[in-house]
Parts: sequence; C-alpha cells; structure tokens
Amino acid sequence: MIRETLTFRTDDPDRGAMARDIQDIGKETPEGRNFSRREVLGLIGATAAASLVAGPGEESASAQAQNTNSRMVKIDAKPEAIAIDISKTAVIVVDMQNDFASRGGMLDLAGIDISGIRKAIVPIAKALISARRSGIKIVYLKMAFRPDLSDFGAPDSPNRLKHPPFVGKSTHAPDGRESRILIRDTWNTDIVDELKPQGDDSVIYKHRYSGFYQTDLDATLRKLGIQYLIIAGCTTSVCVESTVRDAMFRDYSCLLLEDCMSQPTPPHGLPGTNHDASLVLSEAAFAWVSKSEQFVTVLQAQQVASA
Repeated sequence: MIRETLTFRTDDPDRGAMARDIQDIGKETPEGRNFSRREVLGLIGATAAASLVAGPGEESASAQAQNTNSRMVKIDAKPEAIAIDISKTAVIVVDMQNDFASRGGMLDLAGIDISGIRKAIVPIAKALISARRSGIKIVYLKMAFRPDLSDFGAPDSPNRLKHPPFVGKSTHAPDGRESRILIRDTWNTDIVDELKPQGDDSVIYKHRYSGFYQTDLDATLRKLGIQYLIIAGCTTSVCVESTVRDAMFRDYSCLLLEDCMSQPTPPHGLPGTNHDASLVLSEAAFAWVSKSEQFVTVLQAQQVASA
C-alpha cells in the first residue's frame, strides 16, 4: 500500500498561498501590520492543524484514515496537472454507438465523415482496459429515444427540430437485421463492437445531448461516491461538451482525453470541426484536458506500485 505523507514545506504552493493570504491580511488592516512572527505562525498553525503537523513524516489520525483509502495519482493535463483519487473516479464513454461510429449508422448515412470517431476507438479501448484493471467504474451513455418517440420532444421542440428528420426511420443493420435510427434497443444504438460494455459496467440511455438531463447518471455516480470523471466519446462539441458542462455544474472534476473523442466535419460546406475550440473552452472554464497515453501510464505505474 502506498501512503502519502503530508509535511510542512516552505516550497509547497498551497502553503505559500496560505502564507501570502495571511501577509495580505496584515497589509490590509492597521492591526495586521503589528502582527508578530509568533502570531503569524499561530494563524498558520490554527488553519493547518487539522491536517498537518510540524514534524516531517508525521500525520494526524484523520489524515492517516483518509490516506488508507486514498489512491491519489497526478496526471499531466492542460491547463495544469490534475490530482485524482482513482477510488472516486469513473470513466464516462459518451455515445460511442453505431449511429455515430459505424458504417451504416446515422452519421454515415447522412454523408458525414466518421473517420475521426473511428480513430478514437483504439485509444478509448486502451484506456478502458487500464481503467478496469485499476478498478475504475465504467459508465456508457447512449443517445436514443423510445420507439414511440415520446421522449423526443413535441413537433416544435428544439430537440426535435435540431435533429435530422430521419430519426426513428427504419433501416437495416449490416447483418440484415431490422433496425431504427436513434431508437433504443436496436443495432443503431448499440455500442460499437470494439468497446462493448462488460459485466460490471453501467449503460445509461439519454434523450438529450447531456448525459445528466433526466437520467440516472448523477444518482449512479453519487451512490458510488464518484468525484472525478474521465471523459471519452463523441461528438466533442455537442454531447461530450454538454455532459462536461453539466458535470461541472454538479461539482464533478472532469478530465477529457482529447485523442479519445472527435467532432466530424459537417457536410455541405458548413464550418469545419469545433473539436479544438471545444477543448480550449473546456480547459479554460470547465475541465482539464489530457491524452490517453498520460492516463494509461499513470494507472499502470499505480498498479505496479500497489502490487
């Protein structure tokens, strides 16, 4: 078992920030300017006493209890590295289903290039293998509507109007089976073969772009004590970004794996991909951005250290 030891170091950025805050208080008030060194140290000690002690290598009882169950790792990311507790982490795979990622699916039938989404399958698969080995929960989201389209929205609803007119239309799977576009429990909304869910994984249907809207996703994550979300899937600027925004609003910390997602270029001369723009916006305001290689490398190191 690996245990972190928290020590009082002058080069610790959090400690430095605490000290600077106390110094600023001293500058802002006449009384503060007269603080003695002992009084300043007393303020620092009072603030940190619950979790830190003066002697190197020593921990409070509460810190020891937390570290017993903690599996903290730090992952290189933008705008800065992020520390996550993998015992409180889940991987969210967004909409990697046949309608978006397979030949004969909705996007392919609409003439949209899905090669970018197909390219994301291999790194997603590698990330999932490593995550499962580390005991990380996997949750799949699937965009799909009920057969009667009762959750699609009224005829004049934005959700219905902004979707292609052939949602719900009958089609055939590559093996000849009858299917329907974006309808539950059909080939079209099955997860692609390369990323099939396994026994302990969760699969959650959604009928809007966000995985949190009128679904059990939040309740499922809360029940598991999840705090950190690793995000993969498609498309980057629609369902992925919508889910990440709603996750941030619910105080989940999200790490997007940029090579595990894609935004196809629309047809008919429309503006090109918003993949990069969405990632820049996410790292600036909603989340952290990394790559599958960093994620897998950190997990493998943690697995070796825990063996």
